[in-house]
Amino acid sequence: MATVTQDTGRELRRIVRTNEEIKRVVATAFKINLMAMNAIFLAKRAGQTALGFGVLSNELRRFAMDLQKQMSQLREMTYGSVNTVTALVKQARLNRVLERARKESSGSGRSLIDEFMRTRHNLVFARHREQIAALNRRLSQMIADTAQLVELGSVLARSAKIEAAYGGAFSTSLMQVSSDFERTIGEIQRSLESLTKHQDATL
Repeated sequence: MATVTQDTGRELRRIVRTNEEIKRVVATAFKINLMAMNAIFLAKRAGQTALGFGVLSNELRRFAMDLQKQMSQLREMTYGSVNTVTALVKQARLNRVLERARKESSGSGRSLIDEFMRTRHNLVFARHREQIAALNRRLSQMIADTAQLVELGSVLARSAKIEAAYGGAFSTSLMQVSSDFERTIGEIQRSLESLTKHQDATL
């Protein structure tokens, strides 16, 4: 049971770290959304020379909104993990109580406890562990999908940097904005790398 307690404690700590990274990404995605709105406004001021930059800024705004939705789903999944781990902790406590009762019992009472632990209780316990493993696999897949989405955002930011060069009198301002996009998306990529490491430790 000590191993189960250590495992669940480690799992809960991992979930807390995962939630912290998710919050960081959500805050950064919100920042990208605001940056994109400002970039769209700047592109309109620049006129014809910044049409391409304006289109890319609009795509970056959509990317930020898609990323926020994705992170919301990730957060829901981590809440599901917390519930499952909590259920496992309760089951481990019940297991300790049953083990103590078994040691203090004899004859038919002990046989009944043995039978209960061998069938229903241990099956429920095993099911909770399987659910945690399944949730972790789904979470890992969603993090990988999010990393692909963020790679698209990175491509958009680099393309915006190229378009900024054609912004005429506004090219310096547009270049600064596109560099900010690139740096901010880089922060998200680092957060996702950290999330991937946390998940890899569970698989």
